[in-house]
Amino acid sequence: MKRKPGAGGLTRGVLSGGTAADRARDQQADEVRDRVRLMIEITARAGEYRRGLVAAARRLSPEEAEILSDLEGHGLQVPQLRDVLRGGHVLVDDPALYEAWRSAKGSHPRLSSHHRDIDKTLYPDIGMRGHLVREKLHGRTAKGTWVQLEKTPAAFGGSKLPSVDDLRHLMDYLVYRFTGSNVGPWGLSRMTERRPMYLSPVLAVPTSLSPPVARVLTQALRRIEASDDTTAVSADLAARFPPPDRPDLAGELGRALSDRAGRGLFGNSEVWVTQTPSRAAAAVLRERREQVPTDVRRTGGWS
Repeated sequence: MKRKPGAGGLTRGVLSGGTAADRARDQQADEVRDRVRLMIEITARAGEYRRGLVAAARRLSPEEAEILSDLEGHGLQVPQLRDVLRGGHVLVDDPALYEAWRSAKGSHPRLSSHHRDIDKTLYPDIGMRGHLVREKLHGRTAKGTWVQLEKTPAAFGGSKLPSVDDLRHLMDYLVYRFTGSNVGPWGLSRMTERRPMYLSPVLAVPTSLSPPVARVLTQALRRIEASDDTTAVSADLAARFPPPDRPDLAGELGRALSDRAGRGLFGNSEVWVTQTPSRAAAAVLRERREQVPTDVRRTGGWS
């Protein structure tokens, strides 16, 4: 594919006489764009999209490619890319993405109604326009970053008068209200803010237990600790040196302690799996025991 002067990062680096590090960085950006273009061409072979997707992918900017590449790095697969291109709402439990995309070329503060629980003065929503993403919109969540591609950019607020794009954005909103689907640059997606696509979720999130569940769980943990004491090498010593008295045993589940990992799913206890021996094995063991002389069983050895 023939590149226009200044359109490609590699061409830019050569023309500007940049350093070897600049040329390597530009070459890496070109490789990222080529990979993202390939992903788009693959996903465009199946499913229905608005016309012009592949043509827009050929004009992909480094900033647009970086966004999709970052999502791929957090687990985005080619089938999921379809919903992203159609405007699916994506959550990623990585706050660093917000800052990285915020500083990208062409980024600007945007007003939106997404995630109103976030302080927008500290973490304003950020928009960015592009041939493929049309209007990329992203912001912060309590645990990370959200992103969504929109068909029509909007610039509500401030002293600006409503533009044609603002009116089109209102039309897209009406489509969302009637269909329950986001209006993305290349189609409609059912992945809305209420039913988002979740990438790289943080699973180790502490959750509170209801009092009855916590009470039953604490009783079970105390029974396990008591059982561990009786299986010590010396039961007499185990009684003399009891384990630390922790009033909130249930609270240790999944908690990271200073000197060791939390209990997790009883991660600090040795797990023993027992099962009833098969009937054949039980018959062999019984037969061997019956064949042992009586005096051997009584004295514990051969005379």
